[in-house]
Amino acid sequence: VSKRLYSMGCYEISLGDTIGVGTPGSMKNMLEAVMKDVPLSALAVHCHDTYGQALANILTAIQMGVCVVDTAVAGLGGCPYARGASGNVATEDVLYMLHGLGIN
Repeated sequence: VSKRLYSMGCYEISLGDTIGVGTPGSMKNMLEAVMKDVPLSALAVHCHDTYGQALANILTAIQMGVCVVDTAVAGLGGCPYARGASGNVATEDVLYMLHGLGIN
């Protein structure tokens, strides 16, 4: 799907963990697979924090070169069709992590 979107002119493809079940390992595997067809500069990630893995997943993506991360103030949002899934990753948590790593 991402290859097709990119070939149609999509400038940014946000890879989502909509129900928040991803892990750093699955994030790495997904990015490696997608990066075979889509340049890193066109990728973003969108992580939910259902199992407390969003920050670890984002860190994995950043370490792999992803520069665009979707966040939400206070983790607002969620997924109305994924019962029990929590909200988006909180902007302030991502900023705290990035500042702690010396990333501006």
